[in-house]
Amino acid sequence: MTTQNQEDADRKRPDVRAVDILDPNNQIGNRLRSFYAAVQDEAIPDRFLDLLEKLDQAERLASAKLSD
Repeated sequence: MTTQNQEDADRKRPDVRAVDILDPNNQIGNRLRSFYAAVQDEAIPDRFLDLLEKLDQAERLASAKLSD
């Protein structure tokens, strides 16, 4: 990272205070954000995608029957 980019990143980063680091609610929030980010990056299992496709097919058939 260049010096200019590092300076820009430092300006965007909120001020971290010792009170914030020691606050249990802040720690929980940080861990939840970290966990959410990790889950968001995981691939969707094929089995789940198959179930979603079956649900879409069932909904299309049901709506086709209602429109007839």
